[in-house]
Amino acid sequence: MERKEMLEKLKGKLSDKRFVHSIGVEYTAACLAMTYKADLQKARIAGLLHDCAKCLATEEKLKKAEKFGLNINKSERQDPELLHGKLGAYYAKTKYGVTDKEILDAITYHTTGRPEMTLMDKIIFVADYIEPNRKIIKELPEIRQEAFTDIDKAIVHILKNTLDFLREKTDIIDEMTEKTYIYYLNLLGDKL
Repeated sequence: MERKEMLEKLKGKLSDKRFVHSIGVEYTAACLAMTYKADLQKARIAGLLHDCAKCLATEEKLKKAEKFGLNINKSERQDPELLHGKLGAYYAKTKYGVTDKEILDAITYHTTGRPEMTLMDKIIFVADYIEPNRKIIKELPEIRQEAFTDIDKAIVHILKNTLDFLREKTDIIDEMTEKTYIYYLNLLGDKL
C-alpha cells in the first residue's frame, strides 16, 4: 500500500492528536534511520503505523486480541491498552498490507521494547518517545540528544523514566518493559 493510501486510512482511524503524533514518529524514525544507516522506508512505515490500533476502545482491544488469537500476558489482561502494539502489528499486516517482519516486530514492541532489540525496534521505540509533538516530559531534551549519539543509552534512559512513572501511577507494569530495562542496563554497564 502506498503512503498516501496509508495516510487516508489512518486519518479515519485515529484522533487528530494521535494522527499528528504518528506523522511525528514517522519523521523522527526517518531521521534516526539516516543517523544509524537503517532502512529509511521501513522506519517510515513502522513509525507511521505504530499506533494504528491505539484509538480502539479499551475493551475492544482485548476482544479483538482474543478474536485474532494474539498472545495476551497478565499485564495486558489487566490493562488492555498495552495491547495496542500487538494489535497494531496485526492491523499493519491485515489492513495495510505490511508483510515485513522487521516492521511488524518494531510495531509490536514499540511501547515495551524487548531484550536484544533489532535496530528497527530501537528506532521506533525511541522515535515514539522523542518525536517533536511530545509534551516535554522529564529529561526529554537530554534523551533527544542521546537518541542521535547513543541509541542504547537513550533506550535505558527512556525505560528508567517509564518505569519510574508507572511505579508512581499504577501497579500494572508489563514484565517485558522490566526485562528490557534490565537487559540494556546490563549490556551498557560502565557506559552509563
